[in-house]
Amino acid sequence: MKIGFATDHGGFELREPILKALQNSGHTVKDFGAYSLNPMDDYPGFVIPLARAVAQGGVERGIAVCGSGVGASFTANKVPGARSALIHESFSAHQGVEDDDMNLLCLGGRVIGIALALEIVQIYLAAHHVKAERFERRLAKVAALECKE
Repeated sequence: MKIGFATDHGGFELREPILKALQNSGHTVKDFGAYSLNPMDDYPGFVIPLARAVAQGGVERGIAVCGSGVGASFTANKVPGARSALIHESFSAHQGVEDDDMNLLCLGGRVIGIALALEIVQIYLAAHHVKAERFERRLAKVAALECKE
């Protein structure tokens, strides 16, 4: 799978472990930065290009990491077609994909440890959207809202 990845200084500690795990699992990674630790960087500069790539199909799924994950999540959701969520436990990592077709996972680098982050990433990437009528109906309502906004 082609995965997009972005982090800022707040999530930088998870950068190398996640990238290494993705590559070891056979995924192709498009890295949107940050490429070095800079306490003055801002997550929108990395998350917006990632969210656009996800929404436009340049990557199949995205992973964004900032300090809490909150900023990355609400920023990604400003891009039409990006469906991101802040996830810090395993159930939502697969349920968000299965029911809601989540295509961009957000993590808080200052909130969870490396082992849990890697587990969540693995669960997220293994999940598949279930195209049940009720899920598709809900997604269509969200897409309609994006068009109006």
